[in-house]
Amino acid sequence: MQAKSLNTIDVHVGSQIRLRRKSMHLTQAGLASQIGITFQQLQKYEKGVNRVGASRLVAIATALDVNVASFFEGYTDPTSAALVDTEHLALRQFIISSDGFALNQAFFRIASLPTRQRILALVKCLADPTIENPSDDDLLVSDQD
Repeated sequence: MQAKSLNTIDVHVGSQIRLRRKSMHLTQAGLASQIGITFQQLQKYEKGVNRVGASRLVAIATALDVNVASFFEGYTDPTSAALVDTEHLALRQFIISSDGFALNQAFFRIASLPTRQRILALVKCLADPTIENPSDDDLLVSDQD
């Protein structure tokens, strides 16, 4: 038996639901309870395994205090002539991951811009083992980075 392939729009909508839910500090169980489904069903929606019906999508949007259209923002039809930017997709996957989401929230709670820049420089150094002794240029973050 062949595994069911995921529909790109279902995956996109699901990731948007998850991102909004997490930004509101709601658990899957909490949101599921609000809209009258099990958290397992919500997991399937968020992963794009199950398609979200129109009435359920409206209920989710209402519970998350957003417009239904917001779940479709940023979607690019993979059958269009436009190429899918793999870096953008990787960034999106990272942001909706538990670690990525937590890191993003914690990072932006740091009020000091110089501190954020130093943390970014540290992460770049950790990610690139060829940088043994970072120079002042490595510690400076420009708008082009």
